[in-house]
Amino acid sequence: MTLKLKKSKTQYLEEFIQHYNQRTQTSKQISQKNRPCLADNKASSLFSFPLKEISYPIVGKRSCGSKIWDMDGNEYLDLIMGYGVNLFGHNPPFIKQAIEEQLEKGIHLGVQSEVVGEVAELMCELTQMERVAFSNTGTEAVMTAIRLARTVTNRNKIAVFSGSYHGHFDGTLVKAKGTNGSLSAVPMTPGIPPNIANDILILEYGNFQSLDSIKNHARELAAVLVEPVQTSNLSLQPQEFLQQLRQLTQEAGIALIFDEMVSGFRIHPGGAQAWFNVSVDIATYGKIVGGGMPIGVIAGKGVYLDAIDGGMWNYGDSSYPQAQKTFFAGTYCKHPLAMAAARAVLKHIKHHGFSLQQQLNQRTSEFVASLNSYFIEGGLPFQLEKFGSLFGFITSDSFVRANDSNVTMMMQLLFYYNLIYRGILLRGKGGFLSTTHTDDDINSIIKAVKDSANELQAVGFVP
Repeated sequence: MTLKLKKSKTQYLEEFIQHYNQRTQTSKQISQKNRPCLADNKASSLFSFPLKEISYPIVGKRSCGSKIWDMDGNEYLDLIMGYGVNLFGHNPPFIKQAIEEQLEKGIHLGVQSEVVGEVAELMCELTQMERVAFSNTGTEAVMTAIRLARTVTNRNKIAVFSGSYHGHFDGTLVKAKGTNGSLSAVPMTPGIPPNIANDILILEYGNFQSLDSIKNHARELAAVLVEPVQTSNLSLQPQEFLQQLRQLTQEAGIALIFDEMVSGFRIHPGGAQAWFNVSVDIATYGKIVGGGMPIGVIAGKGVYLDAIDGGMWNYGDSSYPQAQKTFFAGTYCKHPLAMAAARAVLKHIKHHGFSLQQQLNQRTSEFVASLNSYFIEGGLPFQLEKFGSLFGFITSDSFVRANDSNVTMMMQLLFYYNLIYRGILLRGKGGFLSTTHTDDDINSIIKAVKDSANELQAVGFVP
């Protein structure tokens, strides 16, 4: 879909906004109607005053496979994919069947789900962990992992890396502030007490000098929390750094925690641990494993997970829960629908093995290589980086250095909205391929990217 619009930037913006509004008018109406009562960060996360009139989320009506249809009947190829949830596309039959079967039995909370033990065994088998516990979200899983590490080590300080994301609770919402050549942690956003940062050591990811800082604070550190490949920097995949970090933390009695919300089951059935050949103490999972249902998983060595229930014991003898316990709870933990979906997902992954991820990783590599060749040939200030089937657009350093930040942001936002107009839904600056994206889908995405870039280049928003 190509727009024939006037050439000046101002005229282009006016006409593009008009066309975009016409195409997605119901989503805009719903966003305005909901705003008085609904506090929704999706409606304002990409707000830009020149693009105010198209600053609203697309409202979906239905989804299937690689596609979503909005309230106006527009069809989109989805690359958001539930922010990484939908490895098998939308509404896959094997997950839908599992949920429907459980719905027929009921959604009984307060008693144990009959499949929870099987789900735990499958998790342990695929991740090579000893024990697991279930929560409702990734944020909860990371919170719990940190609490377990502090309980077992009897230390308080946590090391994290600048650029990582670990959920939206106060304990990890910090950013780096440069002071006298070193980094210090400060709250990322209003509403977070400054003293939260006192228990956080923030370091540069992949920098071997960070290992020296960890060594110097070893007696204070309960854990090092790692996003193995940061979604904000996909090209940084520091295997040697991670392996040395594992050796260091093991020697110092520091828990090494992998946040595998995105990498878990996407890059490899065994996640980033298997991919980088690093065995950690605790790993947190979510997204893919829930099959679209809310879930978080804390997996790890028994010495850490025992702090949830006191550890192993048997009936008929003198054994009892002996490990020191911390607090862990949640009404919806081990929700029957989430457990049913997770069992279906894990059995599916186990059945297909690594070939499922290998094929999808390869298709993503070919997709990324095709577009990067186009960007280079056209002298465009874009590049795609990837990790497995996750990819992201980055803007060239030379363009960023040569232009005002508002110019860069306008170019990026217009590129994003042009793709939506052409029927491509992105996750911010990137997205995920699923097993349901066909060759025709990928070719359509490539064409939409090229058409958007050409159009913005013709009017002067892209050099």
